Amino acid sequence: MFVHQRMTANPFTTTPGTSIPDAAEVMTTRGVRHLPVVDDGRVVGVISLNDIRAALPSKATTLSAQEATYLVAKLNVAKVMSKPAMTIAPSALLEEAAVLMRDEKIEMLPVVDGGRLVAVITESDLLDAFIDVLGFRDHGTRLTIEARDEPGVLSKLTGIMGTHHANIQHLAVHRGHLETSVVVVGVNTLNTDAIEADLAAQGMRVVGRNINR
Repeated sequence: MFVHQRMTANPFTTTPGTSIPDAAEVMTTRGVRHLPVVDDGRVVGVISLNDIRAALPSKATTLSAQEATYLVAKLNVAKVMSKPAMTIAPSALLEEAAVLMRDEKIEMLPVVDGGRLVAVITESDLLDAFIDVLGFRDHGTRLTIEARDEPGVLSKLTGIMGTHHANIQHLAVHRGHLETSVVVVGVNTLNTDAIEADLAAQGMRVVGRNINR
């Protein structure tokens, strides 16, 4: 799966010269926690609600509320934003975006094509993709199967599904550190009793079953 398949196009943005209160208002009214900072179509930074909170005067300050509000109003996005912004291309694998966001502890990546902002990819986009890949909301049955981690096992599993005319809609494998792996298979049938019996006969154990009618 690629970034362009899951990214959010036409994102809300701000500019380096925008005041902090105005940027905060955009985030609040639009229900977002981050804004790409764009100058002439190019991403020059990212500002988040956490960046804004960090820029606010401490509660321990001796400033009056009016003085604090005045000082914050004089700040602009350029003074508070995180820069340089980490970005990713639409053609990148979704896993690349996930690893970058996880390693750098960020919740949103601007998506840049030809040097210009075209979209953003967020934690919510990644979670939606994860749910879709595992087929948790799709009609049918999602089986979680414990199987030996050895050649030919997956072929046996898919062969059993074919024997019972069950269409595999989703398939994911998690390889642990033991001799077994966990295989998640989403099929388009609600009754999997015969399938499970054949799996058990091949040494595969169904450890979870989710049925969506």
